[in-house]
Amino acid sequence: MPLNILKANGTKSKKTRALVLVLIFSAAAVSGLTYLLVKYTSRDLGPKAPKVEALNEAKAVETLNRLYNTLNVITLPPIKENVDLEAVDMASILPDIEKFPLQVGPVPDTMWVEIVSSVEKATPGQGGSDTNSWLLSMAEKFNEADISQKGRNVSVAIRALPSGLAMDYIKSGKYVPDAFTPSNILWGEALKASGIPAKLLAEKLIGNVAGIVIHKAKYDEFIRKYQTVDVKTLSAAVAEGSFVMGYTNPMASSTGANFLMSLLYSANEANPLSPESQQAFEKFQNNVPFVAYTTLQMTESAKSGALDGFVFELQQFVNSPDLVNNYVFTPFGVRHDSPVYALGNLERDKIELLTMFITYCRFPESQDLARKAGFNQNEAYPGEPKIRGQFLSMAQSLFKEKKTGNREIMAVFVADTSGSMAGAPLRLLKQSLIHGSKSIDSNNYIGLVQFSDQVQIAVPLQQFDLNQRSIFTGAVNNMSSGGGTAMYDGLITAEKMLHDAKPAHPSAKMMIIVLTDGESVNGYSFAETAPMFKGLKIPIYTIGYNANLAILEDVSALNEAASLAADTDDVVYQIQSFFNAEM
Repeated sequence: MPLNILKANGTKSKKTRALVLVLIFSAAAVSGLTYLLVKYTSRDLGPKAPKVEALNEAKAVETLNRLYNTLNVITLPPIKENVDLEAVDMASILPDIEKFPLQVGPVPDTMWVEIVSSVEKATPGQGGSDTNSWLLSMAEKFNEADISQKGRNVSVAIRALPSGLAMDYIKSGKYVPDAFTPSNILWGEALKASGIPAKLLAEKLIGNVAGIVIHKAKYDEFIRKYQTVDVKTLSAAVAEGSFVMGYTNPMASSTGANFLMSLLYSANEANPLSPESQQAFEKFQNNVPFVAYTTLQMTESAKSGALDGFVFELQQFVNSPDLVNNYVFTPFGVRHDSPVYALGNLERDKIELLTMFITYCRFPESQDLARKAGFNQNEAYPGEPKIRGQFLSMAQSLFKEKKTGNREIMAVFVADTSGSMAGAPLRLLKQSLIHGSKSIDSNNYIGLVQFSDQVQIAVPLQQFDLNQRSIFTGAVNNMSSGGGTAMYDGLITAEKMLHDAKPAHPSAKMMIIVLTDGESVNGYSFAETAPMFKGLKIPIYTIGYNANLAILEDVSALNEAASLAADTDDVVYQIQSFFNAEM
């Protein structure tokens, strides 16, 4: 069924969680799967998130002051330590690649190649669904066909990684597969621009496109005002405040990276990094409520009415009946046709084997299976060939520098130092905060609260200049564990710090980031505080370290934030990635 635009009107979907081996930025398909969600189990299988009615702002502030005044909050004396300003060594913080095992292994006693694939085509089926496992099926069928090359049997192995995470592995040199098939060509061209040998073997494995998804009622209104939907008109609408847009982190998401590049090119095709393009991006960002750390965060915000539109891949869209029935899909940017690159100085026999597998994937029967999985749906869309991936790394650097527009970020970290954090959990939490803080811009304002059964302000909220970095470093390094877990008391304290700072910084983007290993058992409860938190409207990001994820998801869902899962192997990388995206 070819299509440029899909329309609709229907019912809302349930909240879903992908259960894979890579986190989500794209809720089960990559274009936006950002390494940090794919260990989540479905909330559909357990209790639903409780419905919370927000207090009005005045009542929320009154409640905040009342609850805070009942706490015995201690402000610790500052301890300054030398700040390490060296860039983080990516190879040292990436988890071992075996954390992401092969989805299809090689056949013993054969010559084989290993291919890293974006997740939308190489994720094992969940709940009877195989819409994201097309490439795995192709590899299994190829391996079962007993194919030989120059008298030797051959096979392929497939490992699934989000494109942005795969880039980190490849560029750092920690893990370099034989071949890479990202969602779109931007990643491969960026690899070549960085000096990594990457030979394009196929521009297209299967067809897919990225698109702007707009609720039908808002779409009709948009067309009446702007006549057409494209990145340029969308950018203008967002900049003037008439359209609320969400997109995924371009550091990790193929769709997010495509949107960022399209936005910059729409301002100046000849020079996407020109001052004109940068100014257009800043105007756009000034009116973007948040860049979603995960696709789930973005789509849940859309369903709640917080967003008028967002970015998505067509293959995901057609496999989401609630979206097909309620939204309009309009393609943009480069096509997401899953190109294939050979990496490094691959020997000729392996190049020939990759070419054989590409040919196998292009057989009509193979492409029919892809079509049934939602691929090859809009072959008429030509894409935007003028957009060049060689600028992607520079565009991502621009995003990191300008992602808040001209708004300051004011963030308070709330760190669990209870007894259960003793040993490796607290050591890795401290390492994560120190490494991650290197990604925080000096114009931002940062504070730190730590909690056990008592709450302590370890770093008052101040601009993150060298002096504040020194105090932050000293506070983190001097954390020790012990006592119970009063998470909501810590959150109340962080909310109070941000509320008191707001009059002097009325346009600041405020957020709270909680790092914890479990559910609160001391102090105030979720039920006692949730209406207040929702009324204060400050996003609360939660990073659960081997934690009760359900309650943390409920906390983050109050104000459209993301909830992330971390464990011993990947917590440092995950938090570093989160800081890059959000701060």
